[in-house]
Amino acid sequence: MSETVIAGRYELGRRLGIGGMSTVQLALDRRLERNVAVKLLAEHLADDPAFVSRFRREALAAARLVHPNVVQVFDFGFDEAAHHHFIVMEHVPGHSCAELLRDRGHLDVDEAAEIVAQACRGLDYAHRNGVVHRDVKPGNLLVTDDGVVKLADFGIAKATEQSSITQVGSVLGTASYLAPEQARGEEAGPRSDLYSLGVVAYQLLSGCLPYEAASLSELALKQQQELPAPLEQLNPAVPPELAQAVAIALEIEPEARYESAAAMERAIRDGAGGIAPAGPPTTRTSAATRVIAPAAATSETRALASSRRPPQQVPARRPAPPPPPAPGQRAAVSDDRNRGLRRLGVLLAVLAVLAAGVAIVALSTSGGGGTSLKPVVARDAQSAVQQLQDLIDSNTR
Repeated sequence: MSETVIAGRYELGRRLGIGGMSTVQLALDRRLERNVAVKLLAEHLADDPAFVSRFRREALAAARLVHPNVVQVFDFGFDEAAHHHFIVMEHVPGHSCAELLRDRGHLDVDEAAEIVAQACRGLDYAHRNGVVHRDVKPGNLLVTDDGVVKLADFGIAKATEQSSITQVGSVLGTASYLAPEQARGEEAGPRSDLYSLGVVAYQLLSGCLPYEAASLSELALKQQQELPAPLEQLNPAVPPELAQAVAIALEIEPEARYESAAAMERAIRDGAGGIAPAGPPTTRTSAATRVIAPAAATSETRALASSRRPPQQVPARRPAPPPPPAPGQRAAVSDDRNRGLRRLGVLLAVLAVLAAGVAIVALSTSGGGGTSLKPVVARDAQSAVQQLQDLIDSNTR
């Protein structure tokens, strides 16, 4: 059997994996004398311009990413003789998470948390460089024999600064791991990758998918109307704090998920150690509940609800006592009080003088011949009262 050599350099060996778009084979780089992995675009797609463009974009996007948790891309091109588009990547000796799940059912809590945390590092680096993976799944998480996790296969990744080459409404990726917005045919963003990684985490810890669906429409419906079974019920070894950290990644609305892959890594590591994620616990509700949730109520429904509330009885308030006067104000009040008392004394004295005058006049008019009158002159009311008293006494002896 003749050897197949790609681009006159890469000698193809055994097959490592196969997907809907491509086949991955182990190869020997004759020039550098090292093992590499060569991805070949499926032959029936080689003449499809849209798929060829997407395949080439994988190489351009992935070649920019140099990180310990991302599979390194070395080369890409088109072999005219073999009629193959190819990408040359580093060979990762080890196993994919898909193989680990197939062989073991689910992983230990610490091992699963470490795999997810390292995958978060790779995603965070890709996102900060403007690349969204869009196909995070167990088959694309490779674990080396030394325990290093590498994110592979940016075959349908989309650089965020580039225009989309897919038609509106088209959906890419493995259905079970798609974020709700992807299942609806909407644009995928960094938080879409976090949802997909949350599905992987859920599966690594429990051996089950959060949603089992036979079609994309069924998956979208279940995501909107159902809640995944709690992880701690499927696997009692999972700490509730870790289950909560995974649940945040599985939130329906992107805004409710982690703000970044780095934040998700911290929450996963903390959760595995029994530390709850920062902030209030997630309380995701189904679509039917969200329709009537108060937060989603319109202004009309809020006004109607307000009109139906019984009027509140407001207790009557007693008037507050006046504040005590300041020291300066107290002196002014005292002076005013003294002046008022003096005026009252003068008024009483005048009334007494008038009364005495009336009495003297009455005596003089009654025919008493011994009555003598004289003018009363005084500087104040007290002196006038005293003189009148003397005058009355002299005329009444």
